[in-house]
Amino acid sequence: MFELQDRSLKGKVSDEEWQARVDLAACYRLVADMRWGDLIYTHISAKVPGTSHYLVNAFGLTFEEVTASNLVKVDLQGNVLDDSDYGINPAGFTIHSAIHEAREDAHCVVHLHTLATIAVASSECGLQPWSQYAMFSLPSLSYHGYEGLAVDDNERQRLQDDLGDTNHMLLPNHGALTLGPTVGDAFMRFYDLQRACEIQLALMQSNEEVIAIPPAIVENIYAQAKVVHSGETGGTKAWPAMLRKAYRLDPGFCE
Repeated sequence: MFELQDRSLKGKVSDEEWQARVDLAACYRLVADMRWGDLIYTHISAKVPGTSHYLVNAFGLTFEEVTASNLVKVDLQGNVLDDSDYGINPAGFTIHSAIHEAREDAHCVVHLHTLATIAVASSECGLQPWSQYAMFSLPSLSYHGYEGLAVDDNERQRLQDDLGDTNHMLLPNHGALTLGPTVGDAFMRFYDLQRACEIQLALMQSNEEVIAIPPAIVENIYAQAKVVHSGETGGTKAWPAMLRKAYRLDPGFCE
C-alpha cells in the first residue's frame, strides 16, 4: 500500500533546488486543476539547477498530492538519488530522459495524455491553423509516431530525431509534450497547444465549414518564429500569476 511520507526538504537542499521543487510542484497542481491529469500516470520533469539531475513525480501519487518535498530526484537513467522515500515509474521517465539528454535547453518537460491533444494528434490532418492559439505552436511543432509503451531504449533516438529543435510535439494515439527553459515556459506552451487542440476538436465536431487563418498570415508567423520565441518568454510573464493561483488552490504544495 502506498503511503504518503511527511518529510520536508525545505532547508535541506540548496535554495536553487528548493525553488525548482516549488515551481514543479505548483505545475503539477495547476495541471490537476485544469483536469489534464491521468490518475497517477504522465509526468512533468524539471532540471535541478547547476546539476545533471532531474525532479519528477513519485509513482503512486496523484497530481493533487505532489509537493515540493515528495518530488523524486533522479539521474538521466532514472536512478533515484539521495534517500528519497519514493520511487518513480521508469517507463514513464524514458521520454523525459531522452529529451533532457538531447536538449540542453529543456529544463522542464511537460508530457500529458489529454483528450484534445490525443484526438488532434491522431487525426490525419494534425494541428491546423484554425485559431490564434495554433499560431503559437505551429512554428515549433513536431510529431512522433506511436511505437507502443515507451519502454524500448531504441525509441529514444527516434524521438530525439523527430523532436529536433522544436518546443511542441504531438504524439499520435498518445498525447503531447512541450518543453522550455523554465517550468513556466513549458506549462504555458502546453496551455497554448491544449487550447489550440480543444478549439480544433470543437470545430471538427461542429460540421461547419472552418474559416482557416489565411496562408499569408501563417507564413508570416513562421517567418517571425525566431523573434517570437526569443527574448522574454511567455512563461516569464505568466508564471508568477500561475504560481499565485497554485497558492490559492492549496498552499500545501510548497511543503
